[in-house]
Amino acid sequence: MQERDNFYLTKEGLEQVKKEYEELKKLRDSKFKDDVPNPFESEDLNPDYTAFQEDVTLIESRLAELEMILHHASLIKPRKNSGDKIVDLGTRIDLTVNGTRAEYAIVGTLEADPVAGKISNESPVGRALIGKKEGDEVIIDSPKKTTYKIKKIHYS
Repeated sequence: MQERDNFYLTKEGLEQVKKEYEELKKLRDSKFKDDVPNPFESEDLNPDYTAFQEDVTLIESRLAELEMILHHASLIKPRKNSGDKIVDLGTRIDLTVNGTRAEYAIVGTLEADPVAGKISNESPVGRALIGKKEGDEVIIDSPKKTTYKIKKIHYS
């Protein structure tokens, strides 16, 4: 994972990252509480020790990623209903996609899940929708032409 300025997360997304971090710390600690395999079995490297080392390396790597995310996390604060509604991080949008109804939430890249209706603010669609108003139409031409028409914007 690359060093970044910010990781935009919803309150729920931040809680999930914190939960995963705490669970991994417990898992790492439990690995060292158990009997750590001996590095050598006779003159050969012990395969149990090799597997133990690989597990610990993976856990430590993920913990480092999560620490960086937590250190650079920016909580998405929903906008207040005021005047013109525009699409921004944390908004939910009712729209049509080539005439078919859909609902999307604009989230940070870590929480993006298009199947669940969560699109990243950094995706081509997310970038194109941000700053638009109800009634606006956005056309994305990659690889095929798709038309997004914003029907309603919701602030959570």
